[in-house]
Amino acid sequence: MAADEADEIRGTAHGTAPVPLSVLDLVTVGVGSTAGDALRTSVQLARLTEARGFHRYWVAEHHSMPGVASSSPAVILAHLAAHTDRIRLGSGGVMLPNHAPLVIAEQFGTLEAMAPGRIDLGLGRAPGTDGATAAALRRTDTLNEGADDFPQQLAELTRFLDDSFPDGHPYARIHAIPGPVQGTSPGGVQSAHRPPIWLLGSSGFSARLAGMLGLPFAFAHHFSAQNTIPALDLYRQTFRPSAVLAEPYALIGVSAIATDDEREARLQSRAVGVNMLRLRTGRPGLFPDPEEVERSTLSPMEEEFVASWTANIVHGTADEVRSGLDELHKRTGADELMLTSHAHRGDVRVRSYELIADAYGLPTA
Repeated sequence: MAADEADEIRGTAHGTAPVPLSVLDLVTVGVGSTAGDALRTSVQLARLTEARGFHRYWVAEHHSMPGVASSSPAVILAHLAAHTDRIRLGSGGVMLPNHAPLVIAEQFGTLEAMAPGRIDLGLGRAPGTDGATAAALRRTDTLNEGADDFPQQLAELTRFLDDSFPDGHPYARIHAIPGPVQGTSPGGVQSAHRPPIWLLGSSGFSARLAGMLGLPFAFAHHFSAQNTIPALDLYRQTFRPSAVLAEPYALIGVSAIATDDEREARLQSRAVGVNMLRLRTGRPGLFPDPEEVERSTLSPMEEEFVASWTANIVHGTADEVRSGLDELHKRTGADELMLTSHAHRGDVRVRSYELIADAYGLPTA
């Protein structure tokens, strides 16, 4: 995030929302639908949320999960860029240890060339999948190496994005194309933008690193709610002003589902919990049908897991979701709320964002 974007966000009205609202899309594939259906819904959703005044739209890298069709964020973002005009697009995030930094610099340099000034590069240090799949992605059995080397990988990626390896470095003559080297005038002034880097996290590691580097920070409240306040406090305490940001800027990812009636919201949120239960117990599959979930029987331990998971989903009617989001903002002091509406059907996801936009008086489509 550039300093001018942060200033613009803070000085812009967003209906009656206390902070900007954004979208995290998991490209959900439900039982009875296909990845193609989910990707078409993503295009519809990106166009809708752009028209309704949402600030940014991110997709998250996941692998070997039948119910999540977002294994290739850069490919999806290129498709969304072709169908939108203004909304910021980005990764929430790319799991850097799975990739060579030069490859990510090239992919996101290409996206920046396609949609100048609209691309965010959010980075995570987790694999976004199970250990065996991570090993297949990285072509190594040493899975901890990628996470431990994250600061070094980040520094290398930043150098590629800025085309700033010093003379004598082994990579000094390597350029990420498209990139700044192609936007440099004869006088040596860079005229090209490069995507701003965000650090993503669900614990204190990335919070501290983002603070020390003066980068914007995105916290995964939607699956690590117990760590939200400590991580945000750590980020703010360790923040050092940089050329990127003069003061901390933190968004949080929030699982939120708004429906026209409370029963539907309850069914959808329970399906999210059961979907996560299956994932955590080694049974990933397509996102379940809420009606089928309602008829199923869980053990007491499974019920406890689902209840603890759904407790952190802001769900209900539009007014109830607005109230829940407002309370969460007040409690965390987040600068931006990034909403993920994980649901079985595409029309339910789209309707959720419509209702939330209406509740906050965002522009009509």
